[in-house]
Order: sequence, then C-alpha cells, then structure tokens
Amino acid sequence: MNKPLFMHIVDRLSNEVLYFREKKDGLGRISLSPLQKCTAAIRVLAYGSAADAVDEYLRLGEITTRLCVENFVEGIIYLFGDEYLRRPTRADLQRLIDVGEYRGFPGMIGSIYCMHWEWKNCPTAWKGQYSRGSGKPTIVLEAVASYDLWIWHAFFGPPEYHMAYYLTDGIYPKWTTFIQSIPLPQGPQAVIFFQRQEAVRKDVERAFGVLQARFAIVKNSALFWDKVKIGKIMRACIILHNMTVENERDGYTQYDVPEFQQGEENRSSHVDLTYSTDIPINIATRWVFG
Repeated sequence: MNKPLFMHIVDRLSNEVLYFREKKDGLGRISLSPLQKCTAAIRVLAYGSAADAVDEYLRLGEITTRLCVENFVEGIIYLFGDEYLRRPTRADLQRLIDVGEYRGFPGMIGSIYCMHWEWKNCPTAWKGQYSRGSGKPTIVLEAVASYDLWIWHAFFGPPEYHMAYYLTDGIYPKWTTFIQSIPLPQGPQAVIFFQRQEAVRKDVERAFGVLQARFAIVKNSALFWDKVKIGKIMRACIILHNMTVENERDGYTQYDVPEFQQGEENRSSHVDLTYSTDIPINIATRWVFG
C-alpha cells in the first residue's frame, strides 16, 4: 500500500469515525493522533505481530493497540465495504466475461477456492467442529477472484448457471456453474483443456497468496478469541487488498481491457440482468466458518 492511499484511509477515519478523532483529556493534553492509531493497526495486520510489538515504535500499550485494530477494521468495513466488497456491476461482469473469452473460457467470470486460517485460540469446546485432517482448528474463507487479483464477495445464484461459471478444483459439487478439471485427461483435446483450466484457475490462488503476503495476520495463526472479530479482520483485509489492487492495477494487469470494449459484434457472451436474483442460503453465504 503506497503512502497516498494510506493517508486517504487515515483522513477518512479521522473525519468519520469517532475513535480516530484527536481529543483532549481532563488536563488538556492531546490524545493519540489518528496517524498513530492507524499505523499501529496496519502494522499488526501487515506483519501479524503481537499487540505489544508496537509499544516502543508508536508508544502504544497492548490494550490500546488491540482497540486500534478492532476499531480500524470496523471503520474500514463501514467506510469502504460498500465500494470494495460490492456485487459486480453489469460493466464488471462484461469485462470479466470478455477477459475469460480472451483466455479461452467463454462465459468464465472467475475462479473459486478456499483458504484456511488457523485459529490458535479456538475455544476447546469448538475445536471438533473447526478441525479438519490436520487436527488444528481453522476458519475457512471461500472467495472468487478475477484475473487482476480483485476478490469478489457476493455472487448471483442459480438463475445464472446457464450463463456464467467459475473454475474450480475437485472438492466442489457437480453443478453446472462449476467447471472442474479432468483428473486423468485422455487425448490431446482433454490434455489441452486440463492445462489451460489449471493455469487460469490459479487466479484465485494467486489472490490468496498476495492477500497473505500483504497481511501476515491472515497467514499466521489467529490470536483472537472472538469469532466475530476474526471475521471482521478478514473482511477488512480483503477491502484493503482490493483498494490496493485498484490503486496499483495499471502497473501489473496482463490485459488491455479497452480493447475488449471496441465492439460487441465480436463477443460470444453478453451480460443479461433480466433474470431473477433470488439466491438460496447456501449460495448467498459470504463467509463460511467451520
């Protein structure tokens, strides 16, 4: 995250979130500055460090740092969630479909995958329902990412199945909206499909890798006890990730999007938003715990 983007976040939080406004105590002394509080929070998120690790650098105690992190992630979700964790617009969908067609998968709008975040302080009574093969309790994030590493958080539902799809691996159900690879490809056509599907499906794994590299807190074990707070931290990190992607997208995107917008006669897939948007519970769930 570059400095102008970070200062934009600090400015919005200091003006619109009460906790980050500079105050005076009973003796007239100035409280901690918004920059101190935001820097402490972003360092904990980015480095995955303990709350007392910023004591000497920023002169904040452990309890104050935890409060900064909790208020920071809530502020990020409140101020930026609607924009950076939004449903794709018609223009977004058409761009994703155009890029998917260019990459050899007409109708493909992204890749879906799961990421496990180890929960170190999971209550003992809950460990059974949050554990998998490794025996360690984890919280699962299931997300869709596009070619530019943008992480999408909300999807459309069954009526779109005949129009668009996601690339997945073998753990997902045999639904028409999930296009899985071929486990043992036979013949040249099957081999080519297998190779290209596996290459394109890596988008979401790349996005998870960049997310964990930017915010080590979601790579290391979760140290919070409260599952709700852990969920807010994950949501805030994804919002910050998408803000960074938007800010730096022109520097690394592999495709010239305007070239897809020159004319519609060459497209084989088009976005149609006239269908029903009723979404069943199992599809609408944004966060999957356990």
